[in-house]
Amino acid sequence: MADKIIVAPSLLAADLGRLTEAIELIEASCAAWIHFDVMDGIFVPNLTFGPRLVAALRPLSKKFFDVHLMLVEPERYIEDFFKAGADGLTLHWEALSEAVVCLKRIKALGLKAGISIVPSTPVRLLSDILPIVDLVLVMTVNPGFAGQKLIPDCLIKIEELAELRQKMGYNYILEVDGGINLTNYYHVLARGADVVVMGNGFFKSPNPLEVAKAIVAWTKDGRGKDV
Repeated sequence: MADKIIVAPSLLAADLGRLTEAIELIEASCAAWIHFDVMDGIFVPNLTFGPRLVAALRPLSKKFFDVHLMLVEPERYIEDFFKAGADGLTLHWEALSEAVVCLKRIKALGLKAGISIVPSTPVRLLSDILPIVDLVLVMTVNPGFAGQKLIPDCLIKIEELAELRQKMGYNYILEVDGGINLTNYYHVLARGADVVVMGNGFFKSPNPLEVAKAIVAWTKDGRGKDV
């Protein structure tokens, strides 16, 4: 569980021809993490980037590099992303045959070990993983492309995971990714999320610095309208 709300801008929504400027923008903001959506064109219908990009950007920032592997056989790339400078690796439950083994490998390298689920995967399938995982990432869109609209039915999963964490004494960070912006972020936070991944909601905003500031400063007293 994070000590305060964390904003994690996703580079998938940045201008890929101006990534140095995107990092500079994040550096100037109160966002504490930088999110990397790594896609292989097989697990999800899109291709993005790999360890070389993480390594190239690592000297430009000391912020937490939050690497989300949307790949088949993600266990093949754990050491590569560790060497590239990732601080945390999140794997998809749907892509793993030995999730516990893979998570322990990540933790042994000193990284935060995360597990993610797509909108169709129920929380109950994570029961064997929650005691050991450092982070759970709830996808509120079907992964693959930036700019999708948040699926409201996914919000109940955030509540379920927050309640399980409290009831069982687990310590995982609860992260949410997909369609989050200034019109709906409070629904995610009100249900117990610690980390908000933002793509277009950050990079396409007229004032990304104010977006990050508003979310980090959120309190339950400031919640807005329903989705």
